[in-house]
Amino acid sequence: MIKFFFLVFLSFSFSPLCAQHKKKPQPTIKVISDYQHYLNSCKENPRNKLIELNKEIPDLILDIRYATTNNFMKLAVYKQARAFARKPVAEQLQHIQKELRKKGYGLKIYDSYRPYAATKTLYIKASDKNFVANPREGSRHNRGCAVDLSLIYLKTGKDVPMPTPYDSFSPKASATYPDLPANIKKNRDLLINVMESHGFKVLHNEWWHFDFKGWKNYALMDIPFEKL
Repeated sequence: MIKFFFLVFLSFSFSPLCAQHKKKPQPTIKVISDYQHYLNSCKENPRNKLIELNKEIPDLILDIRYATTNNFMKLAVYKQARAFARKPVAEQLQHIQKELRKKGYGLKIYDSYRPYAATKTLYIKASDKNFVANPREGSRHNRGCAVDLSLIYLKTGKDVPMPTPYDSFSPKASATYPDLPANIKKNRDLLINVMESHGFKVLHNEWWHFDFKGWKNYALMDIPFEKL
């Protein structure tokens, strides 16, 4: 009998501790996947519109890697090789291209707006989850407020030498990696400086990835390229 009451006492004593260690449910995130919902949001606020970048900036070069297997995942997640960004992002890229043009350079876009479904696919397929965005929170690409890009020489269309290829996991991909040849560091810093002077922020470990500073004001999106 004493043993019974002791066990009952233990169960009541430890039950709050067990409850404290239960994992809290993850909050659900809101993702706009209905095209009409997206159109309505654009009517309410024209800044929400996803602009096709090469139509807004005719001399822009596209190299949309995730529409091909030429990426670190070896997986095509887009059906079309197109690039979109929110209206204010596209406008700033226009200004950047104009500024670079005077110096003989231009922009090459690797990726910009990424539908949420593509983020989920990349995360599921990735062998190392550290190198892809977690769909639990969504990415700034999903908001149309991130762009992956580099520089080209306008006269030749050739790539300007940078510290690493796109989507490299080398330490040299850091935006502040110091031990580089002078010309490579100059090219990287030129790109970062011009982007950051127009409202973008470089990702610390990816010299090619830039977030638009107003990204929090835009919803996560899952509208496929084919509908835009």
